[in-house]
Amino acid sequence: MLKPLIALTALAAALPAIAQTAALSGRPPQATPASADALPEDWKAIPDNEILVVTLKGGHQVFIRLAPRYAPAHVANIRKLAEAHWWDGTSVYRVQDNYVSQWGGGTQKTELPGLVIPNPPPEYEWNYWDGVTTLTKADPYSVKSGHSADGWPLATDGTKTWMPHCYGMVGVARDLAPSTGSGSELYAVIGHAPRHLDRNIAIAGRVIEGMRWLSSLPRGTGGGLGLYEDPAQYVGILSVRLASQLPEDERPRFQYRATDNPRFAAWIKLRENRQPPFFTLPAGGADICNAEAPVRRAQ
Repeated sequence: MLKPLIALTALAAALPAIAQTAALSGRPPQATPASADALPEDWKAIPDNEILVVTLKGGHQVFIRLAPRYAPAHVANIRKLAEAHWWDGTSVYRVQDNYVSQWGGGTQKTELPGLVIPNPPPEYEWNYWDGVTTLTKADPYSVKSGHSADGWPLATDGTKTWMPHCYGMVGVARDLAPSTGSGSELYAVIGHAPRHLDRNIAIAGRVIEGMRWLSSLPRGTGGGLGLYEDPAQYVGILSVRLASQLPEDERPRFQYRATDNPRFAAWIKLRENRQPPFFTLPAGGADICNAEAPVRRAQ
């Protein structure tokens, strides 16, 4: 009986650390050090036209924050597709284990609504670094990574900057180059970050709520790519709308945590150096995909 008692004692001692981790993820703070607590003014509203609401069969909803500053042409297409109700009646037709869930036209729809550009300019990388944080360690894919002031993860090789393929990030599916993808078919990363896709595909957003409705779907078996071989497996999409298309009283309200302040810098240090009693050996660094800035429902 001694070992179970020791384990229970250790768990009880670790509870403050577990509560701290929950607070740092954006949930209501409990035991967070004051230096890393977000102040009310650190939470900034995400505009209604940057929130995409995907309603799946059964009523489950996935909420996506769009990134118009970094992928303006692709986001413009996505907005036009939502305004045209183009995705209504399409489906999630690919779920590849430890990789992505993909949805959109597939073989169900081919004709795009007017004003949608079939192959926008590639928006895989850009020539400036506008990050306001820098993580302690580089990673195999970049010499530096950090965050924009409005909470987007960024990576750079010193010349070009891009958004990494972290868990929950939403990319624009495409065919072989010179295709860049219209935005009619999108995917969300549901597994270990496939960073080899960085700079090869446009990242247009990030799932900020409802990720479980994409990550817990049955895996497909077709083509070695997770395609659903039987159309009966498709997960139907009832509607896709911008929050700005919805009545005022039905619009979801989200906030991102601003990163350009000492409180977020303290938050990063805690992510890079997890604390006792559970952690006995701090890592001294963190992957950018383990330090994505929190997003929450508006309080």
